[in-house]
Amino acid sequence: MYPGLDVSGFGDPDFVLAAVDDWSPTAVDDSGAALRIFFSTTEERHDAEAHLRAAMPHLVCAAIDVPDEHWAERSQAALTAVRVGALSVAPPWDIPTDGSQVIVILPSMGFGTGHHASTRLCLGLLQAGDHAGRRVCDVGTGSGVLAIAALRLGAASAVAVDYDMDAIVCARESAELNHITSGLDIRQVDLDVDGTVAGGPFDLVLANLTGGLLIRLVDRLVAMTLRGGALILSGITTAEADDVIAAFEGAGCQILERRDEDGWVGLRLGW
Repeated sequence: MYPGLDVSGFGDPDFVLAAVDDWSPTAVDDSGAALRIFFSTTEERHDAEAHLRAAMPHLVCAAIDVPDEHWAERSQAALTAVRVGALSVAPPWDIPTDGSQVIVILPSMGFGTGHHASTRLCLGLLQAGDHAGRRVCDVGTGSGVLAIAALRLGAASAVAVDYDMDAIVCARESAELNHITSGLDIRQVDLDVDGTVAGGPFDLVLANLTGGLLIRLVDRLVAMTLRGGALILSGITTAEADDVIAAFEGAGCQILERRDEDGWVGLRLGW
């Protein structure tokens, strides 16, 4: 049985998912009237539900236990390719033939496929600059999609880090799917514990996290970036944007570009 949480009464489901991110949801099924979020344990589900009820009291939440009926395979199979500029992020069963540079990502438990607005914002902002020959670090890499995108766009190397070992496994699978045999270094790193990423500072730092986490890590993210380099940030809700911008401007960064999509914000900063 899988511990799940049915949530209804929301506007944008991405805000609900952002609110429960600290409890590591393993998969999401949005094919029905409610948003069904799955967790690894009943304890994580209970804590996520309690947080949702306190933070968003207008939501209707119901805990459920779902038998294993291949629901994950069915829900992921409906995903199709997503194009952002010259790049397409595609599952293996929907490879586009439109001339875009394709990044193949196997949809898996809770990691990025390009369908989330924050990932699309990062992919768009990444294409707004010239990163040929640059050294890149992708913090909170998840599926590895942003690190792979940087290499596709000409970066000399990319270090992809995440604190979650499941994400590291997923990113390594993505590297294999995309036939990347050099230039990508995937590591398990927790910035809260380790403080930095060995090999830095980098020409470009990518961080698609949450607004609160970006603010907490601002000094570490900036210190990881070479003077004259850039940061690309997302995972920021519209309500969080001013606080994130103030934190990074206070650390000496300059906002070069801001993009908004569906209540989410992406930023490209100079340092």
